[in-house]
Amino acid sequence: MTDKCTVDFEPLGRRARVASGATLLEAARQAGVGLNAVCGGAGTCGTCRVRVVAGKVSPPTEAERELVAEGLRLACQVCVLGDARVDVPPDSITAAQRAQVEGRERTVELDPAARGFDVTLAPSNLDDLRADVTRLREALVQQHDVTLERFDPAALRQLPLLLRENEWRIRIVIKNNELIAVAPPDAPPLGLAVDIGTTKVAAYLVDLANGEALGAAGVMNPQIAYGEDVMARITYGMDGRERAQELQRALASGLDELAGELCAQAGRESGEIVEAVLVGNTCMHHLALGLPADSLGLAPYVAVLSDSYDLKARDLGLSLSPGASVHMLPNIAGFVGADHVAMLLATSIHETDVITVGLDIGTNTEISLAAGGRLLSCSCASGPAFEGAHIHDGMRAAPGAIERVRFVDGRIEYQTIDGAPPVGICGSGILDAVAELRRVSALRANGAMQADGHPRVRGEGRGVEFVLVPAGERDAPRDIVVTRKDVNEIQLAKAAIRAGVEVLLDEAGLEAEQVQQVVVAGAFGTYLDVDSALAIGMFPPLPRERFVQVGNAAGMGAKLALLSRHCRRQAEEIARRVEYVELTTNPRFVGEYTKALMLP
Repeated sequence: MTDKCTVDFEPLGRRARVASGATLLEAARQAGVGLNAVCGGAGTCGTCRVRVVAGKVSPPTEAERELVAEGLRLACQVCVLGDARVDVPPDSITAAQRAQVEGRERTVELDPAARGFDVTLAPSNLDDLRADVTRLREALVQQHDVTLERFDPAALRQLPLLLRENEWRIRIVIKNNELIAVAPPDAPPLGLAVDIGTTKVAAYLVDLANGEALGAAGVMNPQIAYGEDVMARITYGMDGRERAQELQRALASGLDELAGELCAQAGRESGEIVEAVLVGNTCMHHLALGLPADSLGLAPYVAVLSDSYDLKARDLGLSLSPGASVHMLPNIAGFVGADHVAMLLATSIHETDVITVGLDIGTNTEISLAAGGRLLSCSCASGPAFEGAHIHDGMRAAPGAIERVRFVDGRIEYQTIDGAPPVGICGSGILDAVAELRRVSALRANGAMQADGHPRVRGEGRGVEFVLVPAGERDAPRDIVVTRKDVNEIQLAKAAIRAGVEVLLDEAGLEAEQVQQVVVAGAFGTYLDVDSALAIGMFPPLPRERFVQVGNAAGMGAKLALLSRHCRRQAEEIARRVEYVELTTNPRFVGEYTKALMLP
């Protein structure tokens, strides 16, 4: 048998038993310790820093000697060779992050796929020996003119006891003529809409009887411990079926926990959720279903499944109502998924008669152009910089992150999330900082930092940096700086988005000034300052009033699909209509991308 080792994680009070030779990162995942692992455990990012207090572990690797200070180790590089105690610094833990759940909603007629019916049956007796199901079928036809054809086994098992406990009055839930749930009379069925983002998960609890929203919440995607971006997770999942299942189980566990929290807030139970609608990019879609995502990581980046799909919640390991179902909206292409379909549905871009660009900005940014009855879409790898990753003092949008920056009369003004002491800078803050540095001529058009451009610029060559917050200011624990590399990361991200927009416009035979509306969605899209984005050239130079920020439109689209069968049909139509443009093979993309790297 393989020797087992015990790893204690302090000061968190978590413990894991792992095989000798396992890494500390693997032990942390097993113990439920959310270590930052931007590169997915490849040893290249330096974010999973820990301190080994005691125990027998492998010696430091070359990657560790290059990336971390003496006394610290990279959890992904340390192999456990015996029992060990590990200290986890606070900045190595995936902090609770502000997750955008609000979004602009539109009203639809309530017509859910899962519908509840109150039914009263005549009690069984010696003169009426018909089966419960026979009586239920007849009562449904007589009282609601509804035909029942199939029965979920889990729901059927609950039927006889609930009938007799409630004096032959019962509420049943039917989807596609199948009995999927049984409940006491007058118990409204619940629905759950979920937007599975690469970084964050947003969920919405809904009363399916009246369409009332009962709660919304967001959490970090638990898969982030396996890699910051989709390619890191695809690579992790490629290494054997067990690893792919590990990713699926991690997400299912997180969804269960989120559903339980929402139900507790509403005074309900997860067992009352009879249907869930899940959306996400194509990779998140595949990982949620436990499908192999290998084909998404290799050219030509083909999905296993693009059609909408229905299955039982229990098949995903979700602890909802025993017979509950899950509906997945359709994908468009390998990197344009159901979340973008949901965004288009929620914003009605597919129905607009004005030339509209829609952007769902995140680690991957999906872009659509509606013009002249056409609907064109593409995806660009904007990278994790907007989430604060790959930035010198970057962090996610958690308390203490600098989220707004302005230079006013020689002063540097900034705002932190929750007004906490500054400890780092998140995506919207670094975007503002780059725009302001360019505005005051501290940056050249190519992103180079000018040593004489501002008194706070220090260093030289590749080590030049701008001191945004000196140590001690507002209790900052250290200098918070913006480096030349940080500027480059933002240039790469914004150039990908701008080039994607320009390519779609070219495909439609349009110029940028003809765009009448730009819809900006997504968590980062909610918090970014449009003026800063315009200043660095991320968006075409259009009048500010043409831009509208709509929040988590993908989550709103998932809610619409939960509440309306018509909206599900619209989602199918959107996916069929979209003309997908592959940027990697488009002859104009490289030229537009190169041009967009410059700062206006």
